[in-house]
Amino acid sequence: MSVQISASDVNKLRQQTGAGMMDCKKALVEANGDFEAAVDYLRKKGAKVAASRQDRDSNEGVIIAKSTADGKSGIVVEVNCETDFVAKNADFIAFAEKIADLALNSQPASLEELKGLELDGRQVAEYLIEQTGVIGEKIDVSKYELVAADKVVAYIHGNYRLGVLVGLSADAAGVEEAGKDVAMQIAAMNPVAIDKDGVDSKTIERELEIAKDQIRAEGKPEEMVEKIASGKLNKFYKDNTLLNQEFVKDSSKSIAQFLDSVSKGLTVTAFKRVQLGA
Repeated sequence: MSVQISASDVNKLRQQTGAGMMDCKKALVEANGDFEAAVDYLRKKGAKVAASRQDRDSNEGVIIAKSTADGKSGIVVEVNCETDFVAKNADFIAFAEKIADLALNSQPASLEELKGLELDGRQVAEYLIEQTGVIGEKIDVSKYELVAADKVVAYIHGNYRLGVLVGLSADAAGVEEAGKDVAMQIAAMNPVAIDKDGVDSKTIERELEIAKDQIRAEGKPEEMVEKIASGKLNKFYKDNTLLNQEFVKDSSKSIAQFLDSVSKGLTVTAFKRVQLGA
């Protein structure tokens, strides 16, 4: 004999799982009113939906950046979906915040470790599949970064579309505000490294080759090529490494000079910049 499914039962399951009304009703009917079995049914349904959407692009979503209460570490995560409509949904943002909070509290060493952590009684990887079933779009966490320093400042730019973490060498008066200014600089100017020592050799070689080709094309004598190319490389460092960049708020200072003016010897020890879909 079939079990009668009440509206309150359906609503209870909906509140518990976030699935749609009709999906919850069908799950309870299939499970003969057994809530645990109905949850399993919905999760299996979610897995099927997720499997059928693995070839879909999930380039929309949100970036969440957070630092700990003591300011000694911070995380940034990118949680993806398929459409801008879902990305702007308050429930999706709340879901991303839960993953970010888990990452901040647990501070796993990698994205794979983050997906293996437990959230609300199941692994994050499993939770993502479940949410794919609930929302009907491919849901994933594609990026995770962690920074630890004497002071870490987190910044979210452009309605969750870009997140920045800045690690600073000291925590003193004015450092928090300075960190926000530097984070906004990173968001706007997208430096490749903290200073020239952080620029990888392939980038340096590429910039030198481009410079030399430009110089030769201008008809300069070969004996001048190396010297002029070195000058162009120094210009590249000035434009593209954080501490050497002109401070956007005061072009009379570099970022290094600005930080030193806030607190003697203050500098950036690490930064991470995560942009949606990049």
